[in-house]
Amino acid sequence: MVKVSIIGATGYAGVELVRLLALHSEVELMFLTSQTYSGQKIQDVYPHLRGFVDKELREQNIEEIAEGSDLVFLALPHGHAVAVAEKVLKMGKKVIDLGADLRFRDTKTYEAWYKVSHENPVLSRDAVYGLPEINRNRIKEAQAVGNPGCYPTSAVLALYPLIRQNIVDVKTIIIDSKSGVSGAGRGLVLGSLYPECAESVKAYNVGKHRHTPEIEQILSELAGTDVTVSFTPHLIPMTRGILSTVYAGLTCAAKDIDIEGLYRTCYRDEYFVRVQPKGVWPQTKWVTGTNFCDIGVDIDARTNRVVVTAVIDNLVKGAAGQAVQNMNLMFGIPEKTGLDLVPLYP
Repeated sequence: MVKVSIIGATGYAGVELVRLLALHSEVELMFLTSQTYSGQKIQDVYPHLRGFVDKELREQNIEEIAEGSDLVFLALPHGHAVAVAEKVLKMGKKVIDLGADLRFRDTKTYEAWYKVSHENPVLSRDAVYGLPEINRNRIKEAQAVGNPGCYPTSAVLALYPLIRQNIVDVKTIIIDSKSGVSGAGRGLVLGSLYPECAESVKAYNVGKHRHTPEIEQILSELAGTDVTVSFTPHLIPMTRGILSTVYAGLTCAAKDIDIEGLYRTCYRDEYFVRVQPKGVWPQTKWVTGTNFCDIGVDIDARTNRVVVTAVIDNLVKGAAGQAVQNMNLMFGIPEKTGLDLVPLYP
């Protein structure tokens, strides 16, 4: 059994980790921490866990937690993970950070967009970016993994087959994404309150969303050249889910491309990526509660552009589920263990 602990277990991503790991056949949950609810049972804070998890939430004693764990998940606000990760790694244990602190190879980019200092650029540079579909072999050998953001997960999976085959002009990429309100976290934010967001859709952080440089970093690495994208996120009045629609100009004539075949070939061995038949455009409801990414793709021959839609559950494939997928890889556990779930419907 792999002994795991979660620091920050009562945010939405943290408690989703608890849900997924509660029935994981190869995992023993050790420590769950929370500053807000320390001393309380997690099933009293989140009653849906009653009968599955009986754990008292603890304060952060990093040395004790690392000593009793093989791997520690960090579900902390940005700027708080580096010091904790350093201590865990120093004790010879593994770490997966669900925040942004270990995602960037260039920490100056991180500092510019997140407005906090990064205390260990070497750690960030050496951590593996945890998107299994492109970094599986490196994740297997990793001590530290930076779990991808939710928007970047959907956008990169939508674009990866196109960039791998060099059939799109990377200067033309537009990403239009829509997310449920759980992506804003559990804190009391005015714009996420039901009366503020119900019966409405809005764009936010246009041209300055913090996931923009993360998307550009990974696409640039895949393309072997600098990639700049236009990325606009939107808030949708639903709890879970992200739908990203991606547009890009083709570098060759549309008639010469079997676009569905290209995607099916790229993802033929990826259990968690489901390419839809041509003309079928996936909905967020099709992946709710699961680690799947469903993709629809076609070519607009009139404009010689490709159009891709990718849907994920932002709390699962966009956060906790992908973290579990990474953990499985790091410990040689079959990749879909604990994640082989049928989506909720309706």
